[in-house]
Amino acid sequence: MAQVTIEVAGRSHTIACRDGDESHLRALAATLDAHADTALKASGGLSGERTLLYIALILADQVAEAERSPPTGIPPMLLDRIADRLEAVAAALEETPQPS
Repeated sequence: MAQVTIEVAGRSHTIACRDGDESHLRALAATLDAHADTALKASGGLSGERTLLYIALILADQVAEAERSPPTGIPPMLLDRIADRLEAVAAALEETPQPS
């Protein structure tokens, strides 16, 4: 089993990982660290634990937002409205008398 040292919010952490996963964990740590300044400000710099909590909350918010929106980026409510309008157009076309 390998070990990797990552740095998040200015603090080093050594963690165990599977052999070959070191670069992946460093990339994940970089993602966490990208939010460190915002988290440090939000936590008031009180503790590393609190800063990591704020980083986790920021990422959890991003996950929740991604789950609310489909991969196309179109909110589900908008897709529902479009579907309703298309159904109304189709119904109107069915009711329109066709020339013989």
